[in-house]
Amino acid sequence: MSAPERPIVGDLDRHLFNEGRHHRLYTCLGAHPLEDAPGRTQFAVWAPNATAVCVVHDGNGWRAGIDQLEPQGSSGIWAGVVDDAPPGTRYKYAIDSPAGRRERADPVAFATELPPATASVVARLDHEWGDSRWAAERARRQDPGAPISIYEVHLGSWRRGEGGRWLRYEELAGPLVEHLTSLGFTHVELLPVMEHPFYGSWGYQTTSYFAPTARYGDPSGLMTLIDELHRAGIGVILDWVPSHFATDEFALAEFDGTHLYEHADPSRAIHPDWGSYEFNYGRHEVRSFLTSSACFWVDRYHADGLRVDAVASMLYLDYSRPQGGWSPNPLGGREDLGAIQLLREMNEAVRSEFPGTLTIAEESTAWPGVTRPVAEGGLGFSLKWDMGWMHDTLGHLRRDPVHRRYHYNELTFRGLYWTSERYVLPLSHDEVVHGKGALATKMPGDDWQRRASLRLLLGYQWLLPGKKLLFMGGELATWKEWDHEAELEWSLLGHPDHAGVARFVADCNRCYRDHEALSSQDLEPEGFSWILADAADDGLLAWLRSGREGGLVVACANFTPVPRRRRIGVPAVGRWQEILNSDAEIYGGSGQGNLGGVEAVAEPFAGRPASLECLFPPLAAVALAHAGAPPGA
Repeated sequence: MSAPERPIVGDLDRHLFNEGRHHRLYTCLGAHPLEDAPGRTQFAVWAPNATAVCVVHDGNGWRAGIDQLEPQGSSGIWAGVVDDAPPGTRYKYAIDSPAGRRERADPVAFATELPPATASVVARLDHEWGDSRWAAERARRQDPGAPISIYEVHLGSWRRGEGGRWLRYEELAGPLVEHLTSLGFTHVELLPVMEHPFYGSWGYQTTSYFAPTARYGDPSGLMTLIDELHRAGIGVILDWVPSHFATDEFALAEFDGTHLYEHADPSRAIHPDWGSYEFNYGRHEVRSFLTSSACFWVDRYHADGLRVDAVASMLYLDYSRPQGGWSPNPLGGREDLGAIQLLREMNEAVRSEFPGTLTIAEESTAWPGVTRPVAEGGLGFSLKWDMGWMHDTLGHLRRDPVHRRYHYNELTFRGLYWTSERYVLPLSHDEVVHGKGALATKMPGDDWQRRASLRLLLGYQWLLPGKKLLFMGGELATWKEWDHEAELEWSLLGHPDHAGVARFVADCNRCYRDHEALSSQDLEPEGFSWILADAADDGLLAWLRSGREGGLVVACANFTPVPRRRRIGVPAVGRWQEILNSDAEIYGGSGQGNLGGVEAVAEPFAGRPASLECLFPPLAAVALAHAGAPPGA
């Protein structure tokens, strides 16, 4: 080991870190190969309760005591430059403390060994990016009024190679771009790619908050995947998990012999649902660490957004805890004040330092202001998953159609709150695992009715206000629930009825993009109104979508297997073209519909100045776009 030529962690870095305001710890902590000194790498790690820290690695035979790090003032950071540690070197920190010596992986490592091996790996984050055009357009494409449809993917089980092997990031790029392009999705969301020791956790039991999993390759490979998606005009959202972390002893747990990242209080330390550690959000340095992790994936990997997992579990001190199993905050409430501070700081940092980036909350309660700006007292997220819509809608479609009339409010209830937040309508991985079955198998009836109900569900989702999310396999109408150990049932695309569902998804996305009424006022009261919301006995719904540029779309849905014809009120006379019909034969439907469109006449009906007669096909969603009034109308 030799002396550094320049300060490793500057005074400002230490100051901001200890105050909880450092947003880019990855520029000073971790392992950084020196550009002007091949083979030499700068290391820095936070271990405030250590009595000594050294780097053990391939170059020194994994012997402690050789490459010692030095304390950086009173910051708790240890740093130094190590010889014979070029990129590719495996390493850990040997940390001495009153609790003894322990070897730990680097919390800010940029790469790791392939699990179950646990060492960190020295890596350069080099990539020649070719996504400048995407970057220039990102803010427009992710505007609140833009059409955003998200395809949720678990990389290890979307598609596999020969013998069932995992495909590398760069191998996935071509087929994933092709599939997303054919279906017309605007974005892909990747289940957590941050390194995790247990594959069966799908990435939600994280150990490395700055390193992509080595299961699918190295950092350069993930950058290549994201770059190729951007070149194809597809945005990338990464699932990010600041709510809890894995308890594996080689990682963050009791990192320096003390409860450094997690709570020392046993009632706060372990998450009751997952048996993992909860972060101590009240600690300034932990907030710096997590905010820096969020910024890192947007900065170095060009991610376009972060979907933040399990936000509700962060916000409430009593989340999944019994009475008497938690303590109030200093104000006497049940809110985790440190978590609120972290989420606000993270959202402000990401969206101010990387304009146009999305942050999306998986928040399952009625916490007020999740998507309200921080300056107005909100949490500052761009969007929030509408878990209530998902539960209500799937619950409704599980019922036998004859009983749905008694639960009509499951469909109409969303009309009471849809403007309260900026929503994503999610049909996510959580709904197709653990015995819940695939989307199609949730529906009653024979196979035809199940596929028809699935198309109805998707059409209903795409025509309502809110951004869209569909987990992989939904477009195939798979019969099997998701299995992370196997690839999707791609052979289903060889069956016309299943290929028809995929074609319907593509046409939903086409309509969504082509008709601004379906997105431009997604968040405005003027963008949505009920036309028919009192037809429980017939299982019918109809609503109007209005665009900022004057576009008009009427959406109709029939939740029964009986075709029905109804007169409905509309805002304009003239031709209303049928732009989408989930019962069309090309999708595997019965072929009933409105013969390409209907004429609205100047006959007031139900409070609107014009009306038309519409056929509601069985178990189907239909959309009619106003083509303009005829001359002289």
